[in-house]
Amino acid sequence: MTTTFETMIPSFHIRPITQLPEMLQQHRLIQHLNPQMEFSRYEQLLHQMLPNNYQMVGVFDREMCIGLSGYWIGTKLYSGKYLEVDNFVVDEQYRSQGVGKLLLDWLTSEAGRQGCETMMLDAYVVNNAAHKFYLREGFAIKGFHFLKRLKK
Repeated sequence: MTTTFETMIPSFHIRPITQLPEMLQQHRLIQHLNPQMEFSRYEQLLHQMLPNNYQMVGVFDREMCIGLSGYWIGTKLYSGKYLEVDNFVVDEQYRSQGVGKLLLDWLTSEAGRQGCETMMLDAYVVNNAAHKFYLREGFAIKGFHFLKRLKK
């Protein structure tokens, strides 16, 4: 079922992106966060992620996706049932126009619909604008996320 979450900005609308071909079309937005992400790698990772309940939602200006977030629903001992925001990005031309807020509000509503107790996300340490946004939206910094590369 596709739902539309309308905004006060008439040309913007938000909806789930449920099919792989449309997810693949969002590669240009994913590259805002991961500039080195080649299309073939993006496609390979989506094929691995989708069977593990990866989902995606987009904000559209007419037919063009201008904001995007992936998300996962899971459960951990320290958080209970959670919605994890993944690869949250807004096209540079549309920043500071309420697109990020619209997207995060939709994700928060989805977390409520799914019975989640918490939401979580990672933000790159150099992304100060994101830190400010998430803190303003009620997120708290709870720790460090460590990563160890096993393959090159």
